[in-house]
Order: sequence, then C-alpha cells, then structure tokens
Amino acid sequence: MIPSLITYKQIAADNTWISILPEVMLGLLALLLLVLELVLPKRYYGSIPRIAVWAQFAILGFTIAFSKAEHPMYFNTSFSGLLLHSFRGEVMRVFFLLSSMLVCFLGGIYLDRRNLPRVEFFHIVIIITAGLMLLVQSNNFIMFFVSLETVTVGFYVLVSYCRNSAYSLEAGLKYLILGAASSAMLLFGIVLLYGACGNPNLAWSSGDPLNFEALEYFIEANPGNILVIGGVVLVIAGVAFKIGAVPFQIWIPDVYQGAPTPVTAFLAVASKAGGFMILLNLIEGPFSALQGLLVPLLSTVAALTILFGNFAALSQRNVKRMMGLSGIAHAGYMLMGVVASFTVPWASGAVLFYLFVYLFASFGVFSVMTFMAPEEDSLQNLEDYEDLARDNPFLGTVLAVGVGSLAGIPPFAGFIAKLLIFIAAYKAGLFALLAVAVFGVVVSIYYYFGWIMAAFFNRSRQPDEESREARERPLPVVDSTHRIVMGTITAITIALGFYQGAMGFLLF
Repeated sequence: MIPSLITYKQIAADNTWISILPEVMLGLLALLLLVLELVLPKRYYGSIPRIAVWAQFAILGFTIAFSKAEHPMYFNTSFSGLLLHSFRGEVMRVFFLLSSMLVCFLGGIYLDRRNLPRVEFFHIVIIITAGLMLLVQSNNFIMFFVSLETVTVGFYVLVSYCRNSAYSLEAGLKYLILGAASSAMLLFGIVLLYGACGNPNLAWSSGDPLNFEALEYFIEANPGNILVIGGVVLVIAGVAFKIGAVPFQIWIPDVYQGAPTPVTAFLAVASKAGGFMILLNLIEGPFSALQGLLVPLLSTVAALTILFGNFAALSQRNVKRMMGLSGIAHAGYMLMGVVASFTVPWASGAVLFYLFVYLFASFGVFSVMTFMAPEEDSLQNLEDYEDLARDNPFLGTVLAVGVGSLAGIPPFAGFIAKLLIFIAAYKAGLFALLAVAVFGVVVSIYYYFGWIMAAFFNRSRQPDEESREARERPLPVVDSTHRIVMGTITAITIALGFYQGAMGFLLF
C-alpha cells in the first residue's frame, strides 16, 4: 500500500526541527570551521580554535535557556518517534557540550606543539558531540544505531589522529577492529529483536518493531522468548563495549595510551557517558520487563569490572594506561548505580551526578597530562611527574585535586559521588556488590596516591638537580587563559564536595 499524501503531511508535521536546534547549530558550526579554513588567510588560522570554543559556549548558553523554556516538544517524541525529548536528554546536552569545549581547549594545547591538521580535529569533535546528543535522545533503534555509528566512526579518526606516531596508528587499528566487532554484535541483537517483535504470530507484535515503546510492550508480553533474550543480551554486550565493562574492556589500555591525550579524555568522559545513558534508557524503557535477567547479569559484570580495573591498574607506571584501567573501575561503580535504578528511582540521578563529577576530575587530570606530555605523549610515566608540585605548584595542585576526586577522598566531589552510588546500592539490597565496590575503592587508593606522591615527592635516588636533568623535562608554560580554565575545573571539583545543592536537581 502506497502512503497517501495526508500520511506524508502528518509525518512532515512531526519533524519539528526546533526540538534539535542545538544539534543543528553544532552541525552548522562544524561546516563553518571548514569554510573559514578555506577563506581566511593562513595568519588567521590560529583564531579558528578560539572560534570553535566560544561558539560552543554560546550554543551551551542557548541550550540551557532552551531547556528551561516550556516549548511544546518537551517530554514528547518527534520525527515520527525517532527522538524522545526528556529532562535527562537536556542535561546530557549540557554535559556533552561541556566535554566538547574542554576537549577543544586541550586540543589547542596539544596541536600547538605538533605539526598536525588543526581545523579537522575541531570539526570531528563537534560532529561527535552532536551525534552523542542525538544518541541519548534516541527512541528507535534506527536512530540509535545511526547516531552511535556516527560517533564511533569519528572516534576511529581521532584515535589515530597523530599519524606520525606508531602508538596512535596502532591504537586506531585496534579500536577499529574491536569497535567493528562490537557494532556487529549490537546490530545482530537489534535484528533478533526486530524479527521477534515483527512476528505477527506473537502477542503484541508491532508494525514498528524498532520503536522503543512498541518493543517495551512486546517484551513485557513475551519475556521468555529466546529471540528476545538473545537480542537483549547482545545489545547489552554492544553497549558494554562502549562503557568499557568486563569482558569487553580489553581495548581500553592500548587505545587510551596511543590516542592523543585530548582524544583519550574525550573517550574516557563523553563516550563513556553516552554508553551509560543508552543503558539507562534501555533498562528503563524497552528492557524494563527483564529485571529478573538483567539485575544478576549486570551485577556480575559490575563486580568483575570493578575488580579488574583496580587490580590491573596497581602495577601500571604509564599514566595514560592507568587512567584507562581506573576508568574501567569507575564504569563498574556507575554500573552499580544502573542496577540500583531498577528499584531505587533516584539512582539514575546519582549516576548523572557521578558523570558530572567524573567529567571535572578527569579533565583536570588530563589537562595536566596534556601540558606534561612529551613529543610522543603515549610515553608518560609516573617518573615524569616527580617533583611536579615543586617545579610547577599550579599543575601539581590541579593534579592532586583531580586524582583525589577520582580516588573518592573527602572533601572532593568524587567522595560524594561514590557515596550516593553506594547508598543507592544499599537501598536496593545489593550488599555483595556494595562490598566489592568498597574493596575496590580501598585498592584504588594505592595507585592514585602513588601518582600524588610522585608529584609531591622526589623518590629518585639521585640528587634533585641531577634527577631533573636526567628527566630532561622542560617546565611547561601555563598562561592566564589556561590557568582560568583549569582553576575553574579544580574549584568546581572542590566546591561540589562541600555543596551539592547546585546539582541536586539531578537526584530529585
């Protein structure tokens, strides 16, 4: 049957472009940067990174104002059900814009020291950001997969962006191969769900089996269907790769080490956040009827993820690999909050709060790493940070606050974030998982404080001057702009440890 003109008009009326105006603005900004590279004289190329950052800052302000306006699309669907506009989606728009601005900030520092294409880096970062914003608003597996692959392909390029580095090229190849495998697994799971939900012989089958709402009704009516269970497990496995959960975490240390430091930060924060928002949307939506299957499955994955990440990081001397492995442990803590959200309504808000705290702490640490990076920034070891606090007290302070927050040490924000997750797990009755998480925090203190000790104390057997000459580390120059940005990140990390009222709306 050929759709009538009225049907097409109804579909077109649902395409409310104003509902995705921030994403459209990001797409136009990405194109504008390429146009500026073509039309501006070369002496003005240095202004393009600043344009990228300030334009995103303006879009961020617009997005915040836009989210507070009571426009008719709020908490509704658009584009024939492809997108769902909700409070969480609005919050994550702000999150991804903050991440993108900070990545562009670090990218400017990184690219100033290397002979690499500049504009293309910022262009791809902005495109990925728009893709992530659409991803967390997806209400249909078509939109879900297209936006996810847009993000993933962009990361394929960024991970191997330093084309003069064998480490970067190797990381890009590994990420490409393993990422393709995870995408195939995810797609196969979607196909199984599509086939089951589209079967007219089953109860509550649908003519739109990829729609999350239709799929939710179908799975609730057919929770024991083998195709449904297989499809759900494969989709969860594909998402587990994105967040770096066991057993799909093996790519993280190598990719984090080889990727340029700003890209590592982007992967560690924004990509992980996108994965967790997908997971929350799925378990609170189409997969909500499978609580009996998902709670033990995700609890086991969370426990193994916490243990693997912390124990694997204990022996690491390379700080980029350490950040990657500790990021696996953080994924385990947040996964515990996801499991708790089945029975504790505010647990998903605790995960959101954790993500924001993780953003500020991680970018504080990665900003110091960007300044401290040698020409081959994949080779950053703990020894390179010895006496950093004495050589550069500002960078030493930023590093100590960021690492302290990641470790969950009071009075930093990371302590409150972990405490909220632990309280949610306790209220949900996840006592065994909670015990594993507390044990993981204790283990993590060893390697986190090892980094702080390296920065504040010279553990070398050589005298101070000889040790400094042996390391041949030039003191990084941190100008006023960099100090303002890094100081603000550090101040927020400290302030959120004392007062969470500004972000209490995430929880209640």
